[in-house]
Amino acid sequence: MEIRWIERMLQGDRNAFRSLYDEYFDYAMRTAKLVTKNGEWAKDAVQETFLRVYRNCWQYDRSKPFKPWFYSILLRECYRVMEREKKVLPFGEQLEKIGVEPKLPDETVDLYEALQAMEDLYRVPLILKYLHDYSEKEVAEMLDVNLNTLKSRLLKGREKLRKGLGGNRYGTES
Repeated sequence: MEIRWIERMLQGDRNAFRSLYDEYFDYAMRTAKLVTKNGEWAKDAVQETFLRVYRNCWQYDRSKPFKPWFYSILLRECYRVMEREKKVLPFGEQLEKIGVEPKLPDETVDLYEALQAMEDLYRVPLILKYLHDYSEKEVAEMLDVNLNTLKSRLLKGREKLRKGLGGNRYGTES
């Protein structure tokens, strides 16, 4: 369906763009809010994403799935907005300072809150793989990382999420 919208957009059909927008807006907003941790920044990122899709639809490779292309643009826009707002922490030592501390077993923690507390390095791959059901290969391509690097980040991210939720690995005591 997306390919038909793109083809119609290339012919100047604005209704095709509207259909694409209507189909993807909610997914894009949810993802952008999880990535940016800010509703207003998410709106900016989503708006810019749709503008870039509209302006650059001719660059879309129709032999590949549309969603990964779309989400690659969305992620770049989220990061751009976060950088603009000077809220992106540099990777490396400073990420260690904002790590999620393990919760007490009797403390209730919301999955959304636990995800929001995670570093982008681990949070974004988890969102794309487990909330948006992309394959590891697709996520690696979207994030422009090696597949083994992605697998390592997913493993570490699941561990951090588990600690953030106060749970034990595989349901056993650690």
